[in-house]
Amino acid sequence: MRAKFPHYNYDDMVLAQCRLLTEGLGIRHLRLVTGNSMGGMETWLWGVTWPAFMDALVPMASQPTEMSARNWMTRRILIESIRQDPAWNNGDYTTPPPSLRLANVFFGIATSGGTLGYQSLAPTREQADKLVDDRLAARPPADANDFLWQFDASRDYNPSPGLERIQASVLAINSADDERNPPETGLMEQSLQRLKNGRLFLIPASAATRGHGSTAMAKFWKQPLLDFLNTVPRRAM
Repeated sequence: MRAKFPHYNYDDMVLAQCRLLTEGLGIRHLRLVTGNSMGGMETWLWGVTWPAFMDALVPMASQPTEMSARNWMTRRILIESIRQDPAWNNGDYTTPPPSLRLANVFFGIATSGGTLGYQSLAPTREQADKLVDDRLAARPPADANDFLWQFDASRDYNPSPGLERIQASVLAINSADDERNPPETGLMEQSLQRLKNGRLFLIPASAATRGHGSTAMAKFWKQPLLDFLNTVPRRAM
């Protein structure tokens, strides 16, 4: 259907997941719902949409606040850079538009990697150029339309109005150098105050962390997660 495919959002994606579990697999209760980045945002939506469905929520690299500021601005630029490429042709292209590769690499570098992380990986211009060249040489996303729809799906993400409905114990895991969810805004602390049982584990920034990508490395949060799950009671199904 190309660009005629209906636009969907994260609420639709979470609903599909829930239907798969309940209607497809017959599962009625979960011990834990967790996810990273987009999966972290979907974890928050699980908690506000089906509060009694799980014992625990562990959203990572995310915040339970409206999509806004740099997080949305960079996504919007990524989307527009493809839409405004003549080769996109309103979605009716025969070969992937060149902007797809450039937009994907630019967004990845701009919003993930960490200031200290990139400084350790590329302390010289030559090393920085090699990182860029390697990423430009890598396989781009498979389909520009799929890519656009996936990023556009976050446009109206906002679990904030329903945070008080969350019943599960919550351990939010973020990194101090997360470019998309900067801790200095204080938004996470404000949100956690509205929960019955919520806390934050913030991975300290270092040369070993990778900004928004830090939570992809379990070594930073494995033990806090285990400690958390050992304290979460099993709720009645």
